[in-house]
Amino acid sequence: MAVRHFALAALLGLTLAACEEERHRGSARHNIPIPSATYTLMSEKGMSKSQPIVIRSYKKESELEVWKKRADGKYALLKTFPMCRWSGQLGPKVREGDRMAPEGFYAISPAQMNPNSSFYVSFNMGYPNAYDRAHGRTGAHLMVHGACSSAGCYSMTDDQIGEIYALVREAQNGGQRAVQMQAYPFRMTPENLAKHRLDPNIAFWKNLKEGSDFFEVAKDEPSVSVAGGRYAFNRDGTQVDPSLTQALSEKRQQDEIQVAALVSKGTPAVKLIYDDGDQHSSFKRQLAQSGADSLNRSVAWGSRDVGISRVDSLIGPRVVVLDDKGRTKATVRAESADNDAVLAAVSSAQAEEAKPVVAAAPAKPAAQPARATTSDAATQVAKATPGAATPAPIQTAAAEPSQPSFYQRALSFVPLLGSSSEPKEQAPVVSVVPETPQTVKAPLPPRRASTLRTSQLQPDASYASQPAVR
Repeated sequence: MAVRHFALAALLGLTLAACEEERHRGSARHNIPIPSATYTLMSEKGMSKSQPIVIRSYKKESELEVWKKRADGKYALLKTFPMCRWSGQLGPKVREGDRMAPEGFYAISPAQMNPNSSFYVSFNMGYPNAYDRAHGRTGAHLMVHGACSSAGCYSMTDDQIGEIYALVREAQNGGQRAVQMQAYPFRMTPENLAKHRLDPNIAFWKNLKEGSDFFEVAKDEPSVSVAGGRYAFNRDGTQVDPSLTQALSEKRQQDEIQVAALVSKGTPAVKLIYDDGDQHSSFKRQLAQSGADSLNRSVAWGSRDVGISRVDSLIGPRVVVLDDKGRTKATVRAESADNDAVLAAVSSAQAEEAKPVVAAAPAKPAAQPARATTSDAATQVAKATPGAATPAPIQTAAAEPSQPSFYQRALSFVPLLGSSSEPKEQAPVVSVVPETPQTVKAPLPPRRASTLRTSQLQPDASYASQPAVR
C-alpha cells in the first residue's frame, strides 16, 4: 500500500512538472512555442510560422484578432481571441493616468518584446507614436500582456498572450521588421458608425476607418505616416493598383449609403460610457458563475497576482442618447455593449419618454361646517396621497337631527367651558410634484493640437518595453 501511494505521488509530481514545463515559466518564457493546434490551423489555411502577421483589436467587442499572410501574399484571419480586460472608455489615450487603452496604428519591433514581464509575457505597443506625439499626448509602457487586469493596457489570459507572443516572435524571426497593430474602438461597420455618428471622437474614428478599409479590401497592411495632424495611408511612394483604388472608393460609398439608410430608419445616435472598460462576455459568464478568485486563478497562472481589476465596474455601459445636435436626451444603463442590448436600452428610454404626463387635479376647497363641534370638519387636515392624481377626501361631521332633544335645548343656554367661537383654520392641501430627471452631459471632444508632418510610422526604440515594468 505504501509503495502504491509513493508511485501515485511520483506520477503526480511528474505530471505537474510536465505542466510547468509546457507552460514555460521563468527564464524559458522567451521560447514559448506556438501550440500544436495553431500549427495545424496554419497549415489548413496555407500559412507558415515565419510569415508576417497583423494584429487588430476592438474595444467594444472585447476581441483581438491575429491575421497572417498566406503563400499568395494576402492576409487571412488566423484566430480571434476574447479579451479578458481593457480599461477606460472608447476613444484614444490622451494623457498619462487616464486609464485609456490606445487607439491607432502601432508598430511592434523585436526591441518591444518583453519575456520578463510581471504579467507573464508582454509586448509594448509603442505608444505614443508619431500621431500621438503630434497631438501632445503623454504616457508610456502601454502593453498587451497577461493577467486580467488593466490600467490602460490590453489584457489577455496568460495562455493567450503566450500564444500571441510566440506568433509575433516567429514572424519577426522570419524577417518582419515590425508587426503592425491596428487598435480600434469597435469594428468599423455601418451599424457602429451610425450609432456613434455624433460622438466627439467620430472624426478620429473615420480617419482610422481609412486604414481599416484598405486592409479589408487589399488584404494587405497599409503603410502608415502622419500628415496634417491625421493618419495618412500609402503615402510612401508605393504605386497602388488603380483597380484597388476603385474598390476602396466603392466600399466607402457603400458604407456611407448604409449609414444614411440606418439613420433614416431611426437608428439612435448614442455615446457609450463605461464605468471602467470591459471584458468579453465569455469571461463575464465565468466571473458570474465562479467568482473573481476562480477566474483569476484560471487566466493568470503565470502572472504576478494582481487579481481582476475593478470587478465592480464590469457591468453594461451607460448609453447616452443624443439629439440631432449632439446634446443629451436621456441616459440609460444597458445590459452589455452588444448592439442588441444597446438598442434595447435605447428603446426602453424612448418608451419611458413617450409616456403621457398625468397632471394632478386641483384640490377642491373644503366645505364650511354647519356648526363647530369637537368632531368638526375644520379640525381635519387635508391629505394628499403620494403618487395619487387627487388628494384624499376631507371628512365632515354628520348632520345634527332636525329636532333637538330637551337636554340639547337646555344646554344650548349654558356656555361650554374652554370653548371658542372662532372657527379653526384649515391646513392647505399639499400636492406632490415628481422630480425632473437630470441629464448627463457628454464630455467635450479632446483638444486639437498643432499638426506635425512625419515620415512613415516606424517603431521607436525609446518606447520599447522595459523588463522592470509590466
